[in-house]
Amino acid sequence: MTESIAILCAGGPAPGINTVISTIAKVFLKDGYNVIGIHDGFKNLFNGSAETVNIDFHYADRIFPRGGSTLRMSRYKPKDHEFSADFFVNNNVKLLVTIGGDDTASSSNRLTKWLESQHINIQNIHVPKTIDNDLPLPDLMPTFGFNSAKDEGVRIGNTIYEDSRTSSTWFVIASMGRSAGHLAFEIGASCHFPIIIIPEMFNKVKVTLELIVDLIISSMIKRKINNVEHGVAIVSEGVFHIMDDEDIRNCGITFTFDAHGHPELGNVSKAHIINVLLQRRLKELGIDIKSRPVELGYELRCCRPVAYDLTLCTILGMGVKKLFEQGYKGCIVSTTRMAEIKPLFMKDIEDESGKIPPRLVDIDTEFSQLVLSDLHVLNKNDYEKASRYLLNPHAFDFYKLMDWEFKPSAVLRPIGEEAE
Repeated sequence: MTESIAILCAGGPAPGINTVISTIAKVFLKDGYNVIGIHDGFKNLFNGSAETVNIDFHYADRIFPRGGSTLRMSRYKPKDHEFSADFFVNNNVKLLVTIGGDDTASSSNRLTKWLESQHINIQNIHVPKTIDNDLPLPDLMPTFGFNSAKDEGVRIGNTIYEDSRTSSTWFVIASMGRSAGHLAFEIGASCHFPIIIIPEMFNKVKVTLELIVDLIISSMIKRKINNVEHGVAIVSEGVFHIMDDEDIRNCGITFTFDAHGHPELGNVSKAHIINVLLQRRLKELGIDIKSRPVELGYELRCCRPVAYDLTLCTILGMGVKKLFEQGYKGCIVSTTRMAEIKPLFMKDIEDESGKIPPRLVDIDTEFSQLVLSDLHVLNKNDYEKASRYLLNPHAFDFYKLMDWEFKPSAVLRPIGEEAE
């Protein structure tokens, strides 16, 4: 029987998935392998109901530049007792390629160990994907899909900003980014948004919804005293994941709750929450500024990959073949800025609990400091002008709110840190 490789995708979409599938298929088809695409991730792989597609050259060639995933995705996480070797034995599978996040990689590794215990030798190689750019890859390489999602986010962001300028209205954008603020930060920097809020910024103070609202008002008043009646605030959804449940529960917004009593944030628009609270606060202060919410999320996940990701995903797809030929298994394929293919093992990047800690935005880099120092926010030099709108302008001083030291014409440094 002809040897086969199998490919499955799990988690949420990211631009470039089809490029990875296409590249892997082409390089293996060339050597005479069958290429089997598995729908719905791990969901039906072990129960005899797996829906598959045979990927030939024309199929692979057609999907190469498309967004989304030609293989339906699932977040299903199989338990060890569900594992079965039937699919792999019946199809003479020599390699299982998984495309997904760390949970998918973990499931794949558990499956490989189980297959070894059954004396069935199948290699597995994982291709990491996320638009959040939060995996600790070598050489600070971006995760595939990030640059495409950022590009689409900037396109939408520039349109929103133009609407803001045209209609003299503020917009509050909530951007995807569960653990890290890379997407919101780089979209905001690229669009010249006056205020950017990401979880990594709260290195000195505790994040609350009230604080987020006050930071946005700080920017609104700063612009207003400079005769600018418009603006866009972008907030990473990650701030909600480092916030106390009690703060969210008591904000006046109606939530549904999971079995553990946690607010189900996936069922609501974070931009709507922030904007409602913002409008309440503005009315309390007697300030007439219009604002509208924009949720920036699912629009980014299935857009067409930009050239950077087309190249990166091609390299990763070819890298799967290289690692397979070198006999690697239980690893993640990664590359460097010089396109060197390297195996990355979970044990080398996971913490003591077996989880992969997210790669966060480093707010101390020169790029981050330059962006943060250019935010349009109130500082102590603005109190007199701001007093036309605020009885207590110092309470909306961005630097006091964040416990950062204000240094005009210098990069920001948290209080207590001296310049070298």
